[in-house]
Amino acid sequence: SCGCEVFQEVKSKQFLPLDSCISPQCKLRKSRGRLHRQTRGSKFLKFQEVKLQELSDQVPMGDIPRTLTIHCYEDLTRITNPGDIVHISGVFLPSPYTGWRAYRAGLLADTLIEAQCIDLQKQNYSSLANSNNLDFENFVSDIKSNNDSLGLLASKVAPEIYGHDDVKRALILQLVGAPAHITHDGMGIRGDVHICLMGDPGVAKSQLLKYVSKISPRGVYTTGRGSSGVGLTASIVRDSLTKELILEGGALVLADNGICCIDEFDKMDENDRTAI
Repeated sequence: SCGCEVFQEVKSKQFLPLDSCISPQCKLRKSRGRLHRQTRGSKFLKFQEVKLQELSDQVPMGDIPRTLTIHCYEDLTRITNPGDIVHISGVFLPSPYTGWRAYRAGLLADTLIEAQCIDLQKQNYSSLANSNNLDFENFVSDIKSNNDSLGLLASKVAPEIYGHDDVKRALILQLVGAPAHITHDGMGIRGDVHICLMGDPGVAKSQLLKYVSKISPRGVYTTGRGSSGVGLTASIVRDSLTKELILEGGALVLADNGICCIDEFDKMDENDRTAI
């Protein structure tokens, strides 16, 4: 062997390793040489594939949310988590099919966006607590000085809906929550509460749920009509990129450390309700 180090650039999802040495010494001797793959000498780029989905309030009546594939490289990886609301700027590119699908597709190609900038629309609770915002601190001081601070906050919840003061107070308490309790053996007990809204049709139950999911730093709104326990918890799907079986989170997983609003809860099947 000539002892040369050869780099092979990979520009597609699949590649075939070199079977012959391309160094000048081997070309001069007309020898194929013997190549040994050095994984430690390889150079890798950080890569993440993100599935972007339309918001529920932006989907036309009777349609399903559309999805788009986002490719993130280097510093843009691991910025977003499942369930985050983001603004993504990037380059709209075609993604040709590979394998047997390429013969059937012809000139058709899939589309993707190569991300250039990712802007989070909602901050999580920890970043909000650590941020130094003077307007927010002034607003908190005004609430502290008020005799009925809970009533002041409740009046800010869905102001277009008249009445329901007790319900709005309960929703504020759920949004704020209570500190988590850590036992002596290290087990954590959440301080969050669950709320079940029951009433006649047309008393703004769904409107309150949508407003809570919108103002929460992490909120997901879904309906129990037509939903299954698998869609609300988690399902096993095959990844299109790596062809491996992965867990795809449902509404409850996407709303972790946030609020999950399930409308029409009574329309769900009894087994699915138990799975939650």
